[in-house]
Amino acid sequence: MSTSQPDSPSPSDDTTTPDALLHTGSGGDVSPEDLVLATGRDITPKTLAWAERKLAEEGPSALHKLLP
Repeated sequence: MSTSQPDSPSPSDDTTTPDALLHTGSGGDVSPEDLVLATGRDITPKTLAWAERKLAEEGPSALHKLLP
């Protein structure tokens, strides 16, 4: 899979994802499921309870601390 830009004159060997593609800026509500998935954990009753507590304490910034 190529990561070169469509307007690049030649293919790039750089496999780094451009920063602009990493930030979604959704601005929507953050759910406990979002927080669990952002940590790379499975969604279980225990991880959902952790995420609910974390969101209650920190609000949406809990997710922003995990993501770029």
